[in-house]
Amino acid sequence: MTHLSVHQLQFIFGLLGNLISFMVFLAPMPTFWTIYKKKTSEGFQSIPYLVALMSAMLLLYYGALKTNAILLISINSFGCFIELVYIALYLFYAPKREKILTMKLFVVFDLGFCGVILGGTMLFLHGMKRTNAVGLICAAFNLSVFASPLSIMKRVITTKSVEFMSFSLSFFLTLSAVMWFFYGFFMKDPFIALPNIVGFLLGMIQMIIYMIYRDKKVNSFRGKEVNLEEGDKKYERNYQNVPTIENQEINMVKTNGNT
Repeated sequence: MTHLSVHQLQFIFGLLGNLISFMVFLAPMPTFWTIYKKKTSEGFQSIPYLVALMSAMLLLYYGALKTNAILLISINSFGCFIELVYIALYLFYAPKREKILTMKLFVVFDLGFCGVILGGTMLFLHGMKRTNAVGLICAAFNLSVFASPLSIMKRVITTKSVEFMSFSLSFFLTLSAVMWFFYGFFMKDPFIALPNIVGFLLGMIQMIIYMIYRDKKVNSFRGKEVNLEEGDKKYERNYQNVPTIENQEINMVKTNGNT
C-alpha cells in the first residue's frame, strides 16, 4: 500500500476545497433568479456579496504572495469574478437608495480598504513580513466572516423558526472549512488552517440548531389549527344555545293564544 506524500495530500484537499467553494459561490444563483423575475432587488441586501468580494480579493493577493498556491489563486479568482457579477446584477435592479448605498460601500471597503492594504504592504513591507502581514489580515477578516451567522442563529433561537437558515449552505460551508483546514495544515499555513477551525465549529453549531428547531414551525402551526378547531366547537355550542327569532315568535304566539 502506497502512502500519499504531503504535497499530494495538499493538492487533494486544495482541489476538494476548490470544488466545494465553487458550489458555495454559486449558492446565491436562486436569489438572483428571483431578482431577475421580479425585476427588482428590493428586500435583498448587497452586504454579503460585498464582504465575499473583499474576502476573495484579500485571499487572491495572499495567494499571489505565496509560492505553490495556485489552488488558492484559482478559486479566489473565480470568487472575485462571480461576486462582481452578483453586485452588478444587484445594482442593475436595485432602487435608487440601495444603489447609492451599495456603490458607497463598494468604493469605501472593496476598493478603498483593499487598496490601502495592497499599497501599504507593497510600500512598507518586504519578503516574508509582507506575506505574514497579509496572511494575518486575511485570517482576521475570515474570522469575522465566519462569525457573521451568529445573528442568524440568535434569530432562529428567538423565533424558534429555521425560515432564515439554509441547512444546505451551512453544510457546504462546514465541509469547505474542513477541506481548507487540511489544505492549510499540510501547507503548514496557520493563516489558512486556524480560521477554518472556527468555521467548522460554527458550522456544526448552525446545523445542530437547525436540527433542533426544524420542526418547531410545523408544531406551532399544528397548535394553531387545534386552537382554531376548539374555538369553532365552542362557537357552535354557544350558537346552538342562542334562541333564534323564529323560536321567539312561536313562543310569543303560544303565549298570546293561551291568554
